[in-house]
Amino acid sequence: MTAAAPRTDEAARLSLRRPDLLREAALIDGRWVSGASQLDVLNPATGRVLAHAPRLGRAEAEAAVAAAASAFPAWRALGAKARAEILKRWHGLILLHAEDLARLMTAEQGKPLAEARGEVAYAASFIEWFAEEARRVYGVTIPGHLPDKRLVVTHEPVGVVGAITPWNFPAAMITRKVGPALAVGCTVVLKPSELTPFSAFALGVLAQEAGVPPGVLNILTGDAPEIGAVLTTDPRVRKFTFTGSTAVGKMLAARCAGTVKRVSLELGGNAPLIVFDDADLDAAVAGAMASKFRNTGQTCVCANRIYVQAGVYDAFADRLTAAAAALVAGDGLAGETQQGPLIDARALEKVEAHVADALARGAVARIGGARLDGAGAFFAPTVLCDVPPDALLCREETFGPVAGLVRFEDEAEVVRLANDTAAGLAAYLFTRDSARAWRIGEALQYGMVGVNTGLISTEVAPFGGVKESGLGREGSLYGVRDYIETKSLCFHVDAA
Repeated sequence: MTAAAPRTDEAARLSLRRPDLLREAALIDGRWVSGASQLDVLNPATGRVLAHAPRLGRAEAEAAVAAAASAFPAWRALGAKARAEILKRWHGLILLHAEDLARLMTAEQGKPLAEARGEVAYAASFIEWFAEEARRVYGVTIPGHLPDKRLVVTHEPVGVVGAITPWNFPAAMITRKVGPALAVGCTVVLKPSELTPFSAFALGVLAQEAGVPPGVLNILTGDAPEIGAVLTTDPRVRKFTFTGSTAVGKMLAARCAGTVKRVSLELGGNAPLIVFDDADLDAAVAGAMASKFRNTGQTCVCANRIYVQAGVYDAFADRLTAAAAALVAGDGLAGETQQGPLIDARALEKVEAHVADALARGAVARIGGARLDGAGAFFAPTVLCDVPPDALLCREETFGPVAGLVRFEDEAEVVRLANDTAAGLAAYLFTRDSARAWRIGEALQYGMVGVNTGLISTEVAPFGGVKESGLGREGSLYGVRDYIETKSLCFHVDAA
């Protein structure tokens, strides 16, 4: 079927050049499927219904897996160059329709339009990168262990991939998984978040137009437990990849054990940002703003705890407060903003609870500290000083626009505080001392460390964490490895 453009007032506000990119149907085996019932998808900036997503379940998930399994042999056999050409066309179409994709993203997720445009470009970069990597999945030859033996190592696509992606980056989290999977010859069943399905469906429209064959990429929404059960237990799914909360990731990984699937997980963070007394304070404030307030604090790598050395604590707090006060919060489709809403009321309540806990423990609000009036799920950009290390703000991932400052005295203390968490995704430090940068960078127990920068994500570098922040890496040449199997071939060669 061809999905008609929805007709809600919120959808009309999008003013899309291609209204058909806003689909209210899932993609299974090359067909757009509406389902028997629908889910309301709200614009978090207004609280009003944007459009509807299909409420699908086990039967549709099994059909999608069957389609992916059926499509796999031909897609694998197509060859790296041909797959790369299709991905390059997809990359070009994403950039061609970047403005529509950005407006869709802002409407369903809430991030400022400028940030949405940036994410679309970031999402496209993964398709381009892995299109290029498709032709570089090299094998090796190994000197024979016996005179009549020859050893060759090859790489093969793992097979059908089940992928579950979150709402906070509804395009980039998809392409970071789907890009490498398709590049090496895997097929995919994707379940995006029901809070932000339309970016996924729009990418599916463009993938079809680029020439991705039926069944190679399937996208469905609906009953999360039912769909998740299929993706984690069906033996035809040989690889499972998930980005989301640590608790859910652990549960899904345990289910995958029954069929011994390959699993990659990008889970929660609790990122420390450390400002030493020799830091360039302007750079440190800029880095903290970029890390903490990007996507209204709703990123897994955002600075969750800001440790500032005593000698520069007050000066840093003053400058950060001034920068936060200049942020404009609002509906990204209604004008220029730097802060959008939180994703929903539950997220708003969590941020409020973390702020209340910090204040009750002696923290002081320099700015913000409360939700903003209006229909949307807006929380004021907030800076809290004198936050104790045992506050919820330091112990749990806040996922909101709240910068909590903790004072420290020396390196040993801050390394201990920074590493005192089960999470290990990202960390940041600011110092002019190169020796200290290396020393602290190596001491921090995190998969990624930003040194004198608050922006660390790029398609050319590996993304992932240690400890309970996940397994595997996404992006870069390392991002291919989770989607291939390594096979050794041992040849007997008769003597001449």
